[in-house]
Amino acid sequence: MTAFQAIVLGIIQGATEFLPVSSSAHLAIAHWLFNWHLADNADLSFDVALHFGTLVAIVIYFFHDWVDFFKRGDRIVWYVLVACIPGAIAGVLLEHKAETIFRDPRHIAILLAVMGIVMAIAEKLGPKDRDLESLSWTDAIWIGLLQALAIMPGVSRAGITMTMGLFRGLSREAAARFSFLLATPILLGATLFKCRHLLHGAGGVGVGPMLLGVLASAIVGLISINFLLTFLQKKTFYPFAIYRVALAIFVLALAFFLGH
Repeated sequence: MTAFQAIVLGIIQGATEFLPVSSSAHLAIAHWLFNWHLADNADLSFDVALHFGTLVAIVIYFFHDWVDFFKRGDRIVWYVLVACIPGAIAGVLLEHKAETIFRDPRHIAILLAVMGIVMAIAEKLGPKDRDLESLSWTDAIWIGLLQALAIMPGVSRAGITMTMGLFRGLSREAAARFSFLLATPILLGATLFKCRHLLHGAGGVGVGPMLLGVLASAIVGLISINFLLTFLQKKTFYPFAIYRVALAIFVLALAFFLGH
């Protein structure tokens, strides 16, 4: 892994982790498209290491919110913890599949397109008249259950949680904010769980490239969070839905011509 490759992958991670377009899909596509593969099948391990950068970004961005939640004993803390349970279980049970068959470009493309269509339906049908304060246990459980599907690249953790938030009647911004709050423990858990491979030398990733990748993902992640929250104040999820379908068509076409 060269410094250039690490920075590019870090930028991809930071730019796509918080947008509803699937960062895992974009990283898998980048590895496949540019043939940037680590030794010992450690692509996914390095990708998850990059999540530390986006974890830093989201902790910085929502630090005061979390402090305020804990000071007030806000129930949203419990909602976040409960919603994270299904995703954590799926991550542990389906780790092997996430590293193998789930990263097939054709599978990723199909999930990108399907979720893009579902997102457009949620944008069209969702009432979008509830704020974050109206969140309930039922909302948290539904969003958490759907978040478990994000173990498959192409689904998108941000995409599935925001989409379910829209179906539950949350406003675009409220759905995005709750998705970001959910990302904090999920990214922390994923980073700690997967970095055990890198600590044991999987893939031979150098310290320098890894630090550069993490730094790139942190900086771009901060920009991405701010962009989406500002964007959703006046815009819809339709551009992301269209982008997902367009990317899926591109990947399927490329896979067809390359015979993979």
